[in-house]
Amino acid sequence: MVELLPSILSADFAHLADEVAAAERGGGTAIHVDMMDGHFVPNITIGPPVVKCLRKVTSLPLDCHLMIENPNEFIPAFAEAGANWVSVHYEACPHLHRSLQLIAHHGMKPGVVLNPATRVELILDILPMVHHVLIMSVNPGFGGQEFIPFSLDKIRRLAELRQELGLAFRIEVDGGVAHDTVARVVQAGADLLVAGNAVFGAGCTEQDARSLLAAARKAANE
Repeated sequence: MVELLPSILSADFAHLADEVAAAERGGGTAIHVDMMDGHFVPNITIGPPVVKCLRKVTSLPLDCHLMIENPNEFIPAFAEAGANWVSVHYEACPHLHRSLQLIAHHGMKPGVVLNPATRVELILDILPMVHHVLIMSVNPGFGGQEFIPFSLDKIRRLAELRQELGLAFRIEVDGGVAHDTVARVVQAGADLLVAGNAVFGAGCTEQDARSLLAAARKAANE
């Protein structure tokens, strides 16, 4: 089943609880939360205190994407704040297996993220450990970027590996997911769709979430 994960990076932070509630009414089934440290990526966003506040206003899973250096140091704090899923970048983890174990040890579902230029084959050995693999279809750091087309090949390759290996990890995509790209993303094999600007950007959160999810599910059935 294709699911929509609204990304609060594009939300109105002055009305964050209302934005999250509207995205949920529009069909969002988890809330995607981007953590950026100004080092691993060229932007600074939020951390565990905002996750703790989000936990109070939604019962949906909080999908925390750590675009940070030294993620192992912060994994316990995200668990304490109420995160449900935590994904770390292959490129930021010199001991990726250990990082994924640490996420699971703290009772959260582990995910691994690949930047656009990172090949899927590099994570082959840890695929049995993960709840989801997140393919970045833009270079991480900022919302509203244009979708990188060769990301579709990586999604297809992951879908092939999932079938070949008999695994059940989810395939998540983040970056440029909108009405003009969502059909190709879903048909390539993605089932968790992160969307920020396409959901929150126009100020019609509930309607835009519902519309995007309908387009995704229509494409999945074609």
